[in-house]
Amino acid sequence: MGWSLGANDAANIFGTAVGSRMVSFKRAAIIASIFVIIGAVVQGSGTTQTLGSLGLIDELAGSFTVALAAGITVFFMTKNGLPVSTTQAIVGAIIGWNLFANRSTDQVILFQIVSTWVSGPILGAVFSAILYLLMRCVLKRLKIHAINLDTYIRWGLIAVGAFGAYSLGANNIANVIGVFVGGAPNILLNFGLFSLDGTQLLFFLGGIAISVGIFTYSKRIINTVGNGIMSLSAEAAIVVVLAQALVLFFFSSTGFSNFIVEIGLPRIPLVPVSSSQVVVGAVLGIGLIKGVQEVRIKTLGGIAIGWLLTPLVAGFLSFFSLFFVQNVFNQKVYSENFPFSKTSESIDYSSVSRLETQEFNLIWLIIGVASIILFSSLMIFMLKQNKQKINAQKELHNKQNEFHITQKALMEADLKAIKLENTALANKLEYRRKEIVNMALNFVEQKNFMDDVIEQLTNIESTYDPKEKSLLIKELIKTIKIKMNYSDKLESFNIEVEKLHKGFTLRLEEKFPQLTENDKKLAILLRLGLSSKEIAPLLNISPKSAEINRYRLRKKLNIIKGKNLVQFIQSL
Repeated sequence: MGWSLGANDAANIFGTAVGSRMVSFKRAAIIASIFVIIGAVVQGSGTTQTLGSLGLIDELAGSFTVALAAGITVFFMTKNGLPVSTTQAIVGAIIGWNLFANRSTDQVILFQIVSTWVSGPILGAVFSAILYLLMRCVLKRLKIHAINLDTYIRWGLIAVGAFGAYSLGANNIANVIGVFVGGAPNILLNFGLFSLDGTQLLFFLGGIAISVGIFTYSKRIINTVGNGIMSLSAEAAIVVVLAQALVLFFFSSTGFSNFIVEIGLPRIPLVPVSSSQVVVGAVLGIGLIKGVQEVRIKTLGGIAIGWLLTPLVAGFLSFFSLFFVQNVFNQKVYSENFPFSKTSESIDYSSVSRLETQEFNLIWLIIGVASIILFSSLMIFMLKQNKQKINAQKELHNKQNEFHITQKALMEADLKAIKLENTALANKLEYRRKEIVNMALNFVEQKNFMDDVIEQLTNIESTYDPKEKSLLIKELIKTIKIKMNYSDKLESFNIEVEKLHKGFTLRLEEKFPQLTENDKKLAILLRLGLSSKEIAPLLNISPKSAEINRYRLRKKLNIIKGKNLVQFIQSL
């Protein structure tokens, strides 16, 4: 489960930064891993207690099966490139356990968690929109040089990325370890400067699992989040990361929640929030500021489908996996000694009176409904804007069609000039053909000359005087070396032939794919009208071999008896 979280949700910390090419993936992965572990160990208890209260899983086999079902769900969603929510996966899996064990689901906790599935993206959108406007205003006033700005933004991305990783560890470690906290070992390890109890050790192991997921499989989700919804500038990237970090921090900080209560506002629930949902909301918030045409609706729709499927798939998988574990492996997945009573440590809200709890729920219900209305309004606005964009594109398309008609008329007027130009090109082509034929004939003549020289060399060998024989051989060999330097000419000849007959070669390959390279060369030389005797030295074969190759080529081309091979090739 931790690996899946790292592969999916943790990618959102630096997804926009890597997508904007301001931070390398390797550096982002190292920073994210370090601060995820710190956040999990230092501040992971609040959201873990809340998630544990959703379903009090009382057997280790049950905890294992629930976590495995959620992890598998997120893995397959991640493999398809969807930034799904590990929070939704673990919540769905826990509800599946509640149904299997015939336990009631805490509706208050469930409502608090589900409400963040709507309020989280909306808060991310609101925060990112406000921060983006502030950043544009500040940058406009300061007028920082582009080189310095690039450096500042790069370090800013690293700083907010570290904060985002810390917040992710503090908030989302509950998704990894929440179902196991009840079985944490009762130990305390003292390292001098700090100490870790059994629960914090679980948080530490969960943080390591998240880090492994970041390094091994998060690149694909980074591409979806960083560039899939809309293209992000470096300034927008730093805003998105900061907005996502703030939302996760607010929903995991006990101190901030107590501060909110002290100033008379309703307590912020300490619940695990989907970083995927928040970062998508943040990217969407910037898209609304920059213009809805920047948003890729198709990608956004695919992400929404992933969010809807995740809890359902995890719930079903958890339920049937529990049945399998209990009946096949004979493992207890829940305790028969029920009911349990929630301890005072299970959640901070248990000390609140019934009336206060009802008031708390009412306030968050109002917030949830308002969030849904706001989100729906934004979606309607986006769809309308998208429709206007489509209409504008249709109008542009019509104008392009009119322009095309005009261009067609002009093209017809220029057709005669083009035909004349083609005639000139044909004449030039014929000249080039004759030039290549002359090159071939010159090559043949040179080859024949060299054959005569070799014959003379044979006669010289019959000379009886050794000194005279040696001298004549040396002189003749020197002459031969000078005369036989035709390799460059042959290479030039082959290049020119290929250029001239490139279209013919393509047609030949299309109609007769079984032909070899030597077959194609022979066909080109026959197309030039050369005889077997002239072709032989060009292919470095004997005239008899040239005749045999012609016969084989004729069979491969399926030429009927009586039809001329050269005429057939020239007609292609």
